[in-house]
Amino acid sequence: MATVFNKQNIFLLLLIVMVLMAKLIPFHESYKQYFNLAGFIDWGIAGIFLLYGLKLNLKEVVKDVSNWKLHLLIQSGTFIIFPLLVLVFYPFIKDSEYYNIWLSVFFLASLPSTVSSSVVMVSIAKGNVTSAIFNASISGLIGIVMTPLLMSFFLNSNSETGNQSEIIQQLLIKVLLPIVLGVLLNPFLKKWVTKYSNIIAEFDRLIILLIVYESFSTAFIENIFVSVPSIVFLVLALSVVFLFFTVYYLLKFIATKLKFKPKDIITTTFCGSKKSLVHGSLFLLVLGIPNDKKVLFLLPVMIYHSFQLFYVSWLANKIAKRMKDVEV
Repeated sequence: MATVFNKQNIFLLLLIVMVLMAKLIPFHESYKQYFNLAGFIDWGIAGIFLLYGLKLNLKEVVKDVSNWKLHLLIQSGTFIIFPLLVLVFYPFIKDSEYYNIWLSVFFLASLPSTVSSSVVMVSIAKGNVTSAIFNASISGLIGIVMTPLLMSFFLNSNSETGNQSEIIQQLLIKVLLPIVLGVLLNPFLKKWVTKYSNIIAEFDRLIILLIVYESFSTAFIENIFVSVPSIVFLVLALSVVFLFFTVYYLLKFIATKLKFKPKDIITTTFCGSKKSLVHGSLFLLVLGIPNDKKVLFLLPVMIYHSFQLFYVSWLANKIAKRMKDVEV
């Protein structure tokens, strides 16, 4: 487990390195004659979702489907409670200069949960790992529909976001089709996926790092940060931390009221409060977010991702110690 966290810490450092590289050596349009970064990222997105389908364990999904109250609460936290908490502020912000900041936080709230880190954290905290696997897997599939659906209510009104039919086409080609193909090939390539799981995980991280580099390169080249006050970063940071704790303790309260077992409460709070940087990075491109707004939309996801890794890893070990003391 320590190895997993070391890798996550290295990944967070690499995210910072990509931002610094984008500042010092931004990727200009003229570089495309040597290497088509955008094209490589497009193929990488399809590759990630293909591998996601290959890794999807349908037997585990079917095995734990009977624990429906737990699953319903976790998915409600991810796709209903999260967006509603941000939506509450919409009437106060819709006509103000802070609308795009609000929309970037709503984008975070609309994303599915993480896969690997959710399962790892639940395992460390001695929670229900089988249910964690189920919900982590199903969340990504639900997100294919729910994230674009939730965002469409606000993106459609903005002509800059492009044609809705083009967005649907991108979702089908880059997301849904690769997943379906991966699921179909799963029985034949399962051993290969298991054998090279570490390399596959590194490929996921590589594409995310390149997306961050490309997005921040555009931001630095076009001097987008000049127009973004420092207070915006502070507001984003406070907003995502507030979101995490509100959802975490709300889910814990509901799970306790429903008389969930301690292991199921751990799974509910950990899986229901997570958001995926992988999906955030990919949907940023698939949904047709304008180039001058990509960094603004990516920032809350990166801040949340960093916070949830550091805080929840500490929390998981603390809960594990408490659970061990109870067993003794």
